Amino acid sequence: MFLINGIHENGFDKIVLSDAIAECSVEIVPACGAMLHAFTVKGPLNIIHSYASKTEFDTSAESGGFKGLKLSPFPCRIQNATYRFNGKEYRFNNNLSNGSAIHGLLYRQAFTVTEETVTEKEASVKLLYSYPATDPGYPFAYDCVITYTLQAGNALTISTRITNTGKAPLPVADGWHPYFGFGKSVDELELQFASEQVLEFINLIPSGKILPNAGFVTPERIGSTELDNSFILDFSKPQPLCVLRDPVSQWQLEFYPEKSYPYLQVYIPPHRKSIAIENLSAPPDSFNNGIGLITLPPGGETSFSVKYVVQKKQ
Repeated sequence: MFLINGIHENGFDKIVLSDAIAECSVEIVPACGAMLHAFTVKGPLNIIHSYASKTEFDTSAESGGFKGLKLSPFPCRIQNATYRFNGKEYRFNNNLSNGSAIHGLLYRQAFTVTEETVTEKEASVKLLYSYPATDPGYPFAYDCVITYTLQAGNALTISTRITNTGKAPLPVADGWHPYFGFGKSVDELELQFASEQVLEFINLIPSGKILPNAGFVTPERIGSTELDNSFILDFSKPQPLCVLRDPVSQWQLEFYPEKSYPYLQVYIPPHRKSIAIENLSAPPDSFNNGIGLITLPPGGETSFSVKYVVQKKQ
């Protein structure tokens, strides 16, 4: 039996999608960038590392790692916070990190719930933010619609639709920034993803070179590995294209991205309590390097989607 409830907890106003039979639930916080706040299976297992309270989010959304937040209209970094589009230079005024713009403009914005749907097979909520073209670095109006859908089998699909509501073409890329874990150091977990190519980075900006990748192409203990890399997914391989697994409890998280998300950004923060596995439509600095960048004409739309499945493997 699927349900949708609203709760207020630790300062957050949450939308909760739940599958009562499977004891599975998903918590979303519309007012905080449509944040994915929790994904809980069988009661105590929450695979999402998020902010403990609204106060913590308000004071440290950025320094806390942009956990669970929508990255739009660009993911990761834009070098020097500047880019050229259609012959004109633009510069972002905010979200600067070491001189670069970072993680877009929507992660602190309040989304509006526009639709809730419950059937025998799923619970779904649709959220909207209409960006009003207020940042001088991005004077392009657009709608961002995010749909969370919980289905049987502990399956969560997150889809994003971008619509150009302005009168001029706009550049756009998309991504997510969730942190995953199993309540222990990620050093103890196993990781696998379908990629034999990684982008060479210089100061976290792609150099233009593609390098061979031999790590984690088969299940591999993370151990002391440090990661902050952008991998190119191989969609000729069978899904799931990424698996994060706890070999002790035998719970695992599976990633089923659509081809709209060809890049997998993987980052392990210094605390190593969780790992950011980010599905991206484009790598860092896409507004400058053009890799994966989408140009939408007025009225044009584009969509992105990924499904997460949590299950216990014997």
